[in-house]
Amino acid sequence: MSIPLYMDEHVPHLITGMLRQRGVDVLTTQEDGADGTPDPELLDRATLLGRALVTSDHDFEVEAARRQRVGSWFAGVIYVALHSIPLKQCVDELELISVAGEPADLENLVRYVRI
Repeated sequence: MSIPLYMDEHVPHLITGMLRQRGVDVLTTQEDGADGTPDPELLDRATLLGRALVTSDHDFEVEAARRQRVGSWFAGVIYVALHSIPLKQCVDELELISVAGEPADLENLVRYVRI
């Protein structure tokens, strides 16, 4: 099994395209018609779809921490520090998280992709 990804609007399309070329299951907020959706609702949407939310927006770290405190389940957040990691390394790590993991590995967690 693998972890399907849900890319928010802050993740460059180049990353999404490179992941798709590698066979990673990726859906963007734009493709889902959820572009501009408030962060809590976007995390709800990703969870409803059974996808880990991939973002570089710090607000999702805050929202995930809030949910952890109150015991509100979510499918997981992968926070990508885009300014501190080379593009290829970012794609490599996202691919590894997706293909080597299972959805339960990220439940109620924030995973960081950075140097």
